[in-house]
Amino acid sequence: MSAILAIAGREWRAAFSSPLAWTLFAGSCGLAAWWLLLAVDGWSQNAAAIAARAEAPGVTDLVVAPHLASVCALLLAIVPLLTMRSVCGERRDGTLPLVFSAGAGDAELVLGKFLGAWSIALLLVALLVAMPLLLALGTPLDFGRIAAAAAGIALLAGALCAIGVLASAVAHHPATAALGAMGAGALLWIVDAAARTRGDVNGLVNYMAIPGHLTAALRGVLASVDLVYFVLLAGFCLALATRFVARIREDG
Repeated sequence: MSAILAIAGREWRAAFSSPLAWTLFAGSCGLAAWWLLLAVDGWSQNAAAIAARAEAPGVTDLVVAPHLASVCALLLAIVPLLTMRSVCGERRDGTLPLVFSAGAGDAELVLGKFLGAWSIALLLVALLVAMPLLLALGTPLDFGRIAAAAAGIALLAGALCAIGVLASAVAHHPATAALGAMGAGALLWIVDAAARTRGDVNGLVNYMAIPGHLTAALRGVLASVDLVYFVLLAGFCLALATRFVARIREDG
């Protein structure tokens, strides 16, 4: 366990000692803030008409929920950039043998890299989710729904980090790892829409897709089936990454 935490801490320090993490954080927060301001402006311009409707939706439905949905889409592009150097960066710099010689096992290396990347991603998620909470100063919000959505987004970030670590273990260059992780995440995102166009709504393809497991969370319900999905997805990717790291160790 100490080796896992040491690797995770090293991953954290390495990320914030370079401008990449700071740039990604600044760009993500700036883009998300712009989207949120546009949503608030659109809601304020139509507030009177919305209030006149029977059972009118509130700010949580019209502003916060779309903002959180955009955060999910943003993570598809940001997380692969955070994880692209996890394993292949060590290989390219020649530091991976040093990690092995320090006594870290294959699973410990993968879990350490995963926990380091996930903790960084969770910090970004916390910042992005906290933005719409400022609206509570002027209007009531459904904090229970926001908390469920935040938990779902945190699980999504964990699954994407696991995919990113797997891509980094397979690839030989960080850019290739980032593209591979982005492609895998995008495929898991759009495969549900492709299946629905053929009339499949409850098949295996629908279960394997990410959006169907986020819909309930964004509506305020974190179902156990969705929790199991993200845990299984992350566990599968980390197990595969461990196998690839073991092959790297054997090849020297």
